Amino acid sequence: MNVSLYSLGAAQEVTGSKHIFEIDGRSFMVDCGAFQGKRKEADEKNRRFDIAADKLEALILTHAHFDHCGLVPLLVKKGFRGNIYSTPATRDLANLIMMDSARIQARDAEYLQKQAAKKKESFTWKPLFNEKDVVLTANQFVALSYKRKMYIAPDVELEFFDAGHILGSAIAMVTIKNQKGGDIRIAYTGDLGRKNKAIIRDPDTDIPAPDYVFLESTYGNRLHENSDIAMDELEKVVRKAVASKGKVIIPAFAIERTQELVYYFHLLVDKKRIPEIPIYVDSPMATNATSIFQIHPECYDEETFNAFLTHHKNPFGFNALSFITSVDESKLLNKKSGPMIIISADGMCEAGRVVHHLANNISQSENTVLIVGYMAENTLGRRILDGEKEVRIMGDWYKVNADICHIDAFSAHADYAECKEWLDSIDTSRLKKIFMVHGEKGVQETFLGYLNANGYKDVQIVKYGETYSV
Repeated sequence: MNVSLYSLGAAQEVTGSKHIFEIDGRSFMVDCGAFQGKRKEADEKNRRFDIAADKLEALILTHAHFDHCGLVPLLVKKGFRGNIYSTPATRDLANLIMMDSARIQARDAEYLQKQAAKKKESFTWKPLFNEKDVVLTANQFVALSYKRKMYIAPDVELEFFDAGHILGSAIAMVTIKNQKGGDIRIAYTGDLGRKNKAIIRDPDTDIPAPDYVFLESTYGNRLHENSDIAMDELEKVVRKAVASKGKVIIPAFAIERTQELVYYFHLLVDKKRIPEIPIYVDSPMATNATSIFQIHPECYDEETFNAFLTHHKNPFGFNALSFITSVDESKLLNKKSGPMIIISADGMCEAGRVVHHLANNISQSENTVLIVGYMAENTLGRRILDGEKEVRIMGDWYKVNADICHIDAFSAHADYAECKEWLDSIDTSRLKKIFMVHGEKGVQETFLGYLNANGYKDVQIVKYGETYSV
């Protein structure tokens, strides 16, 4: 039996997760994510996605973030007809993410066509997929709950374990059965989460002993702050906004980060650490995602589960909170005076309503831009985070006069010490090699050195398209 592994994304970079394992030439895929970053470059990379989709036997999704599920409809469009395996929550969230992407692409195409017509230029750009492709994709999902084994092929068994990253996120344990004995176990961490995060459970450590681990390395050179610091920092930011009558603009991913922020603001108000000031979640997707959170209590940690089911309190809704759905309501926020908090997508500031809020507020010194998540290279969010004094937003230049604050404690990714702690806590008696994915090149080299120094000697940084035999 010949088993080989290769990656077509998230190889010496963070986004575009696509990992393939082949058994005697038969192909299976883990995640099918979109590349994110500089728009033109990311679009070109997503269009270069070349794989014999009709030959794939199955697709496994670890979770619903765009860089893990964003190109699934394109895979279907290219002829993939197999099952898509995920947890129930991932299925629901992924369908939301994919449909939103189809609609954004349709709007972009319409806008670009009008711009080309004005300039009397030819227009060739087309969406990667449309809403119909997403509907077809939804029909291929097969939901598999945590710790339930399923054969996805006669010789391949799949079992999901909680990755503790976002709602429904999973470590995918793939067991390749060898008739001659000596089964091969590969653990794909997807994005590995952290202990003691709000709402969701800690990453599972009671997984079967793997032979190989595909390990994420997004924060392979960074240590996160703890959540107590996050609460203190949030309190400071809100109190400053109250004193200056300013606005706090928070670019946040619609899934997990938004709900987590709402949860923490709820706690701060409950504990009377901050006054009730208006909080607006200005993201239709975040509003819909919050509804999905409410129907998946199987993913909650004990504290959130008890809040919902024992005390009948909704941690995702309280008096000061408003969900904005229409574009007109969103525009009205710019006319309202502070203090207020606006949580809006996209998390990396490359698209969506947050871009308009930044354009309207980043030049006023009484305002604050609060960064609470990872910002990929070449994104507007990264430029703001890196302290650029002037940034280009929607073609125009804006002075950065607002306070730029960064709270790292909200990260949903394990840092390098937390990744090692997770490795230390699982059964590594059979571990032959760690394949490192999901990290920028220099970050991965630092992380590799750290793992080597802590007893994990056989670590391979995965390179794009390179095949590894196991």
